[in-house]
Amino acid sequence: MTTTEQIVAEEGAETDLSQDMSYGDYLHLDALLAAQHPLSPTHDELLFIIQHQTSELWMKLLLHELHAAIVRIGADDLAPAFKMLTRVTRIMEHLVGAWTVLTTMTPPEFTAMRDYLAKSSGFQSAQYRCIEFALGNKNAAMLKPHRHRPDVLAHVETVYRAPSIYDEALRLLARRGLAVPDSHIDRDWTRPYEANDAVEAAWLVVYRDPETHWDLYQLGEKLTDIEDAFRLWRFRHVTTVERVIGFKRGTGGTGGVTYLRRMLDVVLFPELWRLRTDL
Repeated sequence: MTTTEQIVAEEGAETDLSQDMSYGDYLHLDALLAAQHPLSPTHDELLFIIQHQTSELWMKLLLHELHAAIVRIGADDLAPAFKMLTRVTRIMEHLVGAWTVLTTMTPPEFTAMRDYLAKSSGFQSAQYRCIEFALGNKNAAMLKPHRHRPDVLAHVETVYRAPSIYDEALRLLARRGLAVPDSHIDRDWTRPYEANDAVEAAWLVVYRDPETHWDLYQLGEKLTDIEDAFRLWRFRHVTTVERVIGFKRGTGGTGGVTYLRRMLDVVLFPELWRLRTDL
């Protein structure tokens, strides 16, 4: 028996799993690892597929945490919401770093497989759209790419019609007696959010006296953390796309880099950024 074999034996490691659930069984690894089906003969397509599949898995967890946090905020239960929002930020930070792997794909390598993508594009990600909607970036046009899948459309539309996390935060401020206008606590949740001076004034009350409004102050900073990370995620996306395809049009029909750059200008929680100038 070798030294390493002896260590395994002495530690009592389970090696006969014929009658028990194994690691692979629990994680359904057979299905997961069989879900990569390159269409081109190029070596690099597997990287492209796994990059996007793993991002979708992280987005699934992000939405799980984000939706739970929205429910908690709506119930005035902020302590667990803060933990969930911290996790959302950490997931976004991980997704920012993940782009560095895709940057190892050079323009000729992507060009060799691009035609095999047809019209498929990350622009069509239902989960990413749900993230944007849950963060308040509502846009009815973004429902259209999902019309061919009624089940997916129904799910995305549910998030589209629900209050965003910022909407719930403002409703919480109002419940705490802060002067949030009715126009921002009872409105058509499908409409894009519009900044409001009175909302900024309400947040300023919190930020000028954080000890009195400590949990609301923490909520404001958790939301700022999320938007900070989200901006970095979007920026890293646009720079990766420019590095790999330049200014070619995207496979999904958008202008590619030009479209992504325009999305960088979207501000999710405007009053939380504006108030810093007025403090």
